[in-house]
Amino acid sequence: MNFELPLIAFVLASALATAVLRDVLAAIIAFATYSLGIAVVWVVLQAPDVGLTEAAVGAGVTTVLFLLTIAKTVRPSGDRVLERLDVPALGVAVLFVAVLATTLGALPEIGAADTTVIASDVTQYYLEHAYKETGVKNAVTAVLAAYRGFDTLGEAVVVYSAGVGLLVVLKKEVFA
Repeated sequence: MNFELPLIAFVLASALATAVLRDVLAAIIAFATYSLGIAVVWVVLQAPDVGLTEAAVGAGVTTVLFLLTIAKTVRPSGDRVLERLDVPALGVAVLFVAVLATTLGALPEIGAADTTVIASDVTQYYLEHAYKETGVKNAVTAVLAAYRGFDTLGEAVVVYSAGVGLLVVLKKEVFA
């Protein structure tokens, strides 16, 4: 089943909706769906750690912060649902997307055994030495915790900081 194209169409449609909706609440909801779609894209690309971070921070915490912001402000009145489009900017954006789309044919199939990442010396090194050097039985965990430990620590700090920031905004910083 080929669900990558509908997924990309969904992500692009929600990004476009986020950009053109005049109502702030509707734009925030469209942004949350965009972020959730991007999280699914990361999972499809076999990067669940990045997908989980995107879902937690992008679709979760950021959406709640945006909703709190508009709850504490006044909504503008108006008849229009969509923003007026800046045609030159739209043309540049479409041209940029078209140029990027020309590179899609050069990408390997997802999960193909002959991809550069799988066939690289670094990947083979990790697979051969991960257990001996780290004592961890799972190669992915060994890479995330030992070889890329500082990167993983940075991701954890971002997620933790976003959670603490959300608790402070909600005035729930006292846990007792």
